[in-house]
Amino acid sequence: MKNTLNRDLIEAIVFDIDGTLADTDDTYIRQLATWLKPFRRFMPRGDVSGAARRIVMALESPANAFVATLDKAGLDQIIGPAIDFLYQLRGARPARGMHLIAGTRSSLNTLSQRYPLAIATAREQRSAYAFLQEHDLSTYFDCVASARSARRSKPHPAPIRWISEQLNVDPRNLLMVGDTVIDTRAGQAAGAQTAAVLSGFGLRKELEAADADAVFDSVAELTAWLVGGED
Repeated sequence: MKNTLNRDLIEAIVFDIDGTLADTDDTYIRQLATWLKPFRRFMPRGDVSGAARRIVMALESPANAFVATLDKAGLDQIIGPAIDFLYQLRGARPARGMHLIAGTRSSLNTLSQRYPLAIATAREQRSAYAFLQEHDLSTYFDCVASARSARRSKPHPAPIRWISEQLNVDPRNLLMVGDTVIDTRAGQAAGAQTAAVLSGFGLRKELEAADADAVFDSVAELTAWLVGGED
């Protein structure tokens, strides 16, 4: 496994939420499976969950590419407020029912005793804070960069740079942890080190192709490496 991370440079850690801390894949699959139940007889062996999983996995990379395209065109800040409004009408529902990925809480508890922690998410503010409050994680994080905390969204480096200012930590001393190429590119563009995790949307081959400094199975594995001092 490629690992070019320099532990000595890390002074703070930035986490994505979806697919990194939250088991978003399985949540989306459960929701889609519910919608697909009326069409069960058209699916191989009537496997609704299997069909839902295949659909979600097939859509993830194109969806990430679409977000990156919006950012490049400067449209994320224009479309974003409309999405925020819809979330507000629904309360904080987008955050409800999200399960934590195994080992997340203990990892955050361990890492927060060693580093300042932050969030950089494409979620709007209300949804991001609702997720943290639902799982009682707020105390672990010193700051949260949501969809419009900065002038641009990931993969633009603005959210990472905003966090570096809030924490008073040079971007080069940040570690950006996420499950997609978007997270990796945002960290790289800001000058941070990057660690990709395979617990969410990203595939190993695309994360390695994006030149993440290291790829781990999960945040728990990253934590074990950071704390254990093993290369």
